[in-house]
Amino acid sequence: MKLVYTDNNATTMIAPQVYEAMRPFLTEQYGNPSSMYFFGGQIRHDIERARENVAKLLGASEPSEIIFTSCGTESDNTAIMSTLRSNPEKRHIITTKVEHPAILSLCKYLETVGYRITYLNVDNEGLLDLEELKSAIDHDTALISIMYANNETGVIFPIEEIAEIARVRGIVFHTDAVQAVGKVPIKLTELPVDLLSLSGHKLHAPKGVGALYVRRGTKFSPFLIGGHQEAGRRGGTENVASIIGLGVACGLAEKNINEENTRVKNLRDTLENALLTKITNSRVNGSRQFRLPNTTNISFEFIEGEAILLLLDEKGIAASSGSACTSGSLTPSHVLRAMGVLFTYLQGSVRFSLSRYNDESDISQIIEHLPVIVKRLREISPYGK
Repeated sequence: MKLVYTDNNATTMIAPQVYEAMRPFLTEQYGNPSSMYFFGGQIRHDIERARENVAKLLGASEPSEIIFTSCGTESDNTAIMSTLRSNPEKRHIITTKVEHPAILSLCKYLETVGYRITYLNVDNEGLLDLEELKSAIDHDTALISIMYANNETGVIFPIEEIAEIARVRGIVFHTDAVQAVGKVPIKLTELPVDLLSLSGHKLHAPKGVGALYVRRGTKFSPFLIGGHQEAGRRGGTENVASIIGLGVACGLAEKNINEENTRVKNLRDTLENALLTKITNSRVNGSRQFRLPNTTNISFEFIEGEAILLLLDEKGIAASSGSACTSGSLTPSHVLRAMGVLFTYLQGSVRFSLSRYNDESDISQIIEHLPVIVKRLREISPYGK
């Protein structure tokens, strides 16, 4: 049975070119890049080339603004903790109710140690009210941290406007761009963003590598304290092979970003429109205008998303009901709850997130099987009959 993989917001396959670029650094060029001798020291040049590729994809002004990390969560934690340590006199953070657990869990912890957190609301399309943001800012605000695009719905926030609001008020602005990098164009030379997080495994690089962009001039305090690596900003021997892989993946993402916004978007729209037409009492969660080109989150009334996913899995189709980082929880999605989705639709959400490795046959498979699955589940549901 062919696997139809449509859970790319959870993780992506490693691109073949990325895998081939990594192999020598796992088998032949395994030296420590901090070594004085050539066998290890030569690897430093490869790491710097990877840094240049990441900076280029982000439209950063210089490669030195990129710090390699282990993942998006580390990048997020580093951004927040660095800002708080650099501004110890301020104890207020502004974020949103729909952030990834990497942000929300840290903010919940910070509340227990005396920080004040404002969680901004979203409307029924998952969009922010920027007037609420402006009203939340006060003299004690150290940081605004708002995601670039939501991992569950794909909704894109107006980062340029938010960053400008922060800049005018002299507040550090961080964005978790894990879902956006490689899917939509980003040019940090034109965005007043101070800190930006990304993760390799969301753009066809391996798991276990990420990056944090730190705008030149932004106060920074290391989160992982150790050796001199990353110019003293992140201790620990570099994960060389994965860093090389991330650099190659960023180069490929830059090359393929038009495909993400044309062919992949068209596949998503074809899937979405077909499901909405064929399945009654279904709805898209989130703005259909301001969102990632690869993502659709659809709710089917009166049934549970987990049951849909299990039956799709029997057909070789991999999708999800939301964030992979909360999939072990039985509570409804915090994102959909924040949007005020009706309880009859709340549990029945399915997220399809595509990549450039999907094709028309994948979409046809889902369109063939999902209406039958929903019909079957509604027939046995006490509410769906």
